Amino acid sequence: MFKIAPDGYPFIIIFALITVIVYFFGKPWIAILPLTITLFVLLFFRDPERKIPKGEDIFVSPADGKVILIKDVYEKDYLKAESKEISIFMSLLNVHVNRSPCDGKVSLVKHSSGKFLVAHKDAASMENENTVMVLEGKDGKIVVRQVAGFLARRIVCRAEVGDKLRRGERYGMIKFGSRLDIYLPKDVKIKVKAGDKVKAGETILGQM
Repeated sequence: MFKIAPDGYPFIIIFALITVIVYFFGKPWIAILPLTITLFVLLFFRDPERKIPKGEDIFVSPADGKVILIKDVYEKDYLKAESKEISIFMSLLNVHVNRSPCDGKVSLVKHSSGKFLVAHKDAASMENENTVMVLEGKDGKIVVRQVAGFLARRIVCRAEVGDKLRRGERYGMIKFGSRLDIYLPKDVKIKVKAGDKVKAGETILGQM
């Protein structure tokens, strides 16, 4: 079954209505344009089921897309500790539903206004509009940052402080292409490399 993320229904309904109106009250061939947009929106808001891997001490990708950065950093704002940073770029063609990388309790959710730079630039992580979620699990704290991009102007984070998320559980999305950064404990063994394509809730990013 072709599942659609709930956030997509308003867009789908609007463009579908425009298509019908143009077809019946305008010139039918002009309806091809809104119909094409409707089909694209359907594709963009698809929300396929994922096979969540089992096992101890693993972290799965919180987003679909391409790994564009892996580096050792000192995360000074929320973890205040040496960490492994992995950045994933989501194109317009990727599934944009975000999933929890591990089991954990949400201890912080913070939205920050900012710019809308092209998301694959390193400066976008800190300067763009973003929403940070801190998860506390048995392996310590991790940070997941949803970053808005040049086209993506709407970040959806349904997680609230006190929520308990399961590995692979849906918690939000970024509409129309962007980036997601995740900060893992420094002792994690990274299982991906820059350039790899990953799937939310399914691809293992690292293991303790």
